[in-house]
Amino acid sequence: MKGRSLLLTITLAAFLSGLLDLVVAIIVYSILLDKTTALRILQSVASGVFGKTAYSGGIEMAVIGLVFHFIISFIFTYLYFFAYTRLAFLRKERVFSGFVFGFFIWLVMNLIVLPITFSGLFPSDFVSALIGIAIIIISIGIPVSLIAHFYYNRTSLN
Repeated sequence: MKGRSLLLTITLAAFLSGLLDLVVAIIVYSILLDKTTALRILQSVASGVFGKTAYSGGIEMAVIGLVFHFIISFIFTYLYFFAYTRLAFLRKERVFSGFVFGFFIWLVMNLIVLPITFSGLFPSDFVSALIGIAIIIISIGIPVSLIAHFYYNRTSLN
């Protein structure tokens, strides 16, 4: 039963953080900065696999991008929950570890995954990088850190 509860918690945390990340990205990039649309954001996620054809794929590619987005969210959330049981720092510094985790996600995505997927793509400028880092810390890093803490505290790991 404990394993099932853990998987459910990870899944819900991944869904929540993925949803937060997407909503905040849409608000910032589509509404506040007027740089793109929600459809384009999701198509850009799908373009990591389908290339430029994702941008002409309409809503279907956006849905595929949404699925990929939540898969990525699940992977990072699982990694945090796995590391939480092994690294005392994560258990002691809940909020700060959320900052560190969010920054780690940004580094992995922007310095490894995106440059490999889009051959050589790096963050365009310092301000854009800071916005991206803030979005990930606020919407993924801190929520996943707190959810992991509450889950493991409830199950008496600490």
